[in-house]
Amino acid sequence: MTTAYRTAAALILGLAVCGSARAQSAPPPVPTTKILAIGTVDPGADIAKVREILPTEVRETVGLYLDGKIDQWYSLQGRTGVVFMLNVTDTAAAHAMLEKLPLGQAHLMTFELIPLGPLNPLRRLSD
Repeated sequence: MTTAYRTAAALILGLAVCGSARAQSAPPPVPTTKILAIGTVDPGADIAKVREILPTEVRETVGLYLDGKIDQWYSLQGRTGVVFMLNVTDTAAAHAMLEKLPLGQAHLMTFELIPLGPLNPLRRLSD
């Protein structure tokens, strides 16, 4: 672990702890700026059907990347699936977009959608 990483982690942890020592007030709302989408092949899915659809799935996923809808993409380690960092701020829009992909249309892949926003403890720096 680098010194810069440890320093940043300590600062963030310190801001979170200091904030909890103050009067308990609701943290300000954090705007959703990205959505983390974790896609997994549905249990019991016909893997032969998944493999058949996969070339079209990849082409359409590349299209979403080239359109700026997908910022980053990764494979899950230890299980079949993908992780996308989406440049979308609404989970309903993200769900609709991912369901239009071929594996979504075939009901072979499901996505868990996690809204993300700026690191809220950093707001304490301006207190």
